[in-house]
Amino acid sequence: MSATTRWFRRGDHLVMLGASAGAFVLLALSTLTGWPVGAGGAGSPATTAVNPVMAAQAGDCLNWTKQDLSDVEKVDCAAQHLFEVTGVADISAAHGPQAPFPDDEQWQQISQEQCAKTSLDYLGGKFDPYGKYTVGPLNPGERLWAEGRRTLRCGLQVAGPAGGLLPSYGTARAQDQSDVYDPGVCLGITATGSVADPIDCAKPHTFEITGVVPMPPGEFPVPDQQDELMFTECAKLTTEYTGGADLKARGLIVTWDTRVPQSWAAGSRLANCKVGATPVDGVLIAWEGSVRNPDAPPLTTSNPPQTTAVQQDEPTGAPLHSQSNSSSAAPPSSGSKPPKSDETTTTATTTTTSR
Repeated sequence: MSATTRWFRRGDHLVMLGASAGAFVLLALSTLTGWPVGAGGAGSPATTAVNPVMAAQAGDCLNWTKQDLSDVEKVDCAAQHLFEVTGVADISAAHGPQAPFPDDEQWQQISQEQCAKTSLDYLGGKFDPYGKYTVGPLNPGERLWAEGRRTLRCGLQVAGPAGGLLPSYGTARAQDQSDVYDPGVCLGITATGSVADPIDCAKPHTFEITGVVPMPPGEFPVPDQQDELMFTECAKLTTEYTGGADLKARGLIVTWDTRVPQSWAAGSRLANCKVGATPVDGVLIAWEGSVRNPDAPPLTTSNPPQTTAVQQDEPTGAPLHSQSNSSSAAPPSSGSKPPKSDETTTTATTTTTSR
């Protein structure tokens, strides 16, 4: 490795939702998920089962595998889940019996009014506006809405850079909210050249995650201090991850993320090391294949982060990377710094649930 730099933190999918607690930035889903009708989990008669969403309260976690949520079930938050309930909201006062089913823009407004502060309170007032969690409601869906149902479940989810839902492990109230991924995860590329959701590394992608670095406790480290730390740690972790592969020969460079003051204030202390193709005129370049040492021991997943490309039967709580982070390889001696990735454009992302 002869070049190392800091590059894009995440996709450009942040939207500002004003909340009474001050500047409160949320990654919002502009098309929100509706409740299933009669879902009661595997083996439960749809006509008699209690819908787990209807019974869910703050602190409950829900999981499903089907896009229409017909197999939704309440699970222990330590297990894989897609939604953590932060509160229940009744919007019947503003949306009477004859009110039409809200469109995407109206659901955004409802989410802002009903779920932003509720979720902030649920997290003890600490929310990372650039972190991995997104806030939004599970709405009743058009059928139950037509029958008069006006109760929402506000909650937290993890969304990828392009908006795809990703599995969570552990309650958000006890998690570091840093927007990080496990080593071995590759992030795809969109048609417009932005960072996309996790994808098989054999397919075109922007970055391959090589490690996670915990920031030291204390006061917020200025960008130069973070760069110095990440420069050294990412060199070690990437050398370990690749087995000392010659990245330059493949047109690849070592990159890393940093944290901003708003994230630091929320307790986010983790940052990713990653490998990407050398940008051309500031534009991300897709590449294929993995740089991981094929003779390296199996990767282990951890909690956090909550997104992983590594298969597991249940969360292990193991470290994000092996403990042998020491390396005799010297860190790269030179490199350039393109524009800081923390300065992302604010736009909304959409997730559609079929019925």
